[in-house]
Amino acid sequence: MAAATVGYASEELPPALTSSSDPPALFDGTTRLYICYVCPFAQRTWIARNYKGLKDKIKLVPIDLQNRPAWYKEKVYSGNKVPSLEHNNEVRGESLDLLKYIDENFEGPSLTPNDPEKKKFAEELLAYSDSFNSAVYGTLVAKGDFTEIETAFNKIEEALSKFEGPFFLGEFSLVDIAYAPFIERFHLLLADVKNCDITKGRPKLALWIEELNKIDAYAQTRYDPQELVANIKKRFGIA
Repeated sequence: MAAATVGYASEELPPALTSSSDPPALFDGTTRLYICYVCPFAQRTWIARNYKGLKDKIKLVPIDLQNRPAWYKEKVYSGNKVPSLEHNNEVRGESLDLLKYIDENFEGPSLTPNDPEKKKFAEELLAYSDSFNSAVYGTLVAKGDFTEIETAFNKIEEALSKFEGPFFLGEFSLVDIAYAPFIERFHLLLADVKNCDITKGRPKLALWIEELNKIDAYAQTRYDPQELVANIKKRFGIA
């Protein structure tokens, strides 16, 4: 599984743990980030961990969600989802909450702006992220009106126009991290399923993707595009 990621040469990625794998030495003082290599929610926290330079401080523990170990739910995270973070003898979940937690509780470059206007806009965009994802996935699964997808991406283009710079808040932030895994997938999926280029007529989005791909912390988490599309189509039953 690890070999399918792009840019993985900079870090030796461990194999995913399965139902036959033993648990790590839980609550031994090691900070662990439980992820799945193909999960966009987990990818958010993985990017944040990389960007803040925490590869030696936060150990990656990949889980095979198709054959997950029973001990993960029983001993680690009762929600039985990824990501989760084992830190200071506690386990936390939910990707957006963990983005903020990692930014606030670990060293490294800040992912949260100081400017009050940018902070307010960041919260609005983070709150909208689930609706954005649902609009795209929901329309594709239900074979609904493509207008909803167009509207969602037009809103992204508009958001990218608010501040000067290629990113949502001008500078790279946790907002970009929140959207990156999903826009990465939608870009690939819509090209494959609908022969649609989401960047057409959206220069701000095109530049955002271009600049995002230059950030090593993100590039190191990218998965093989063909396998990613196949995984999404299988999961959601998209033809």
